[in-house]
Amino acid sequence: QVQLVESGGGLVQPGGSLRLSCACSVNITSTYAMGWYRQAPGKRRELVAGISGGGVTKYVDSVKGRFTISIDNAKNTLYLQMNSLKPEDTAVYYCSGAGPEDYWGQGTQVTVSS
Repeated sequence: QVQLVESGGGLVQPGGSLRLSCACSVNITSTYAMGWYRQAPGKRRELVAGISGGGVTKYVDSVKGRFTISIDNAKNTLYLQMNSLKPEDTAVYYCSGAGPEDYWGQGTQVTVSS
C-alpha cells in the first residue's frame, strides 16, 4: 500500500522559510506526476506546485519566485522549499502523486503569522 507522509510544517513569521517533505513508501516519485496542494479555511484546495516524471515544474502565480518543488528519487521524497512566506500562504499543505491511481498525504499545517 502506498503511503505519503508530509512533514516540516509549523508556525513561521512573515518573510520566513520552511521546507516541507513528503516521504513516499514506494518509488512513485520517478514515474508519477507529483504535486503540492494547499487548502485554507473556507477555500478550495489548490495546486501550489507540480513536477512531472520528466522534471518539468509548474507553480501557481502567487508562489512563483518564492517556492521551489524538487524530488530526491533515491529517497522517494518530494520537497517544497518555501521562502518569503506571507500570511496568505497559511493553509494545510498536502502532497499528491497522480498516476494509474492517485495518492494523497494526510497534510501538514503551515501558519504564517507574527
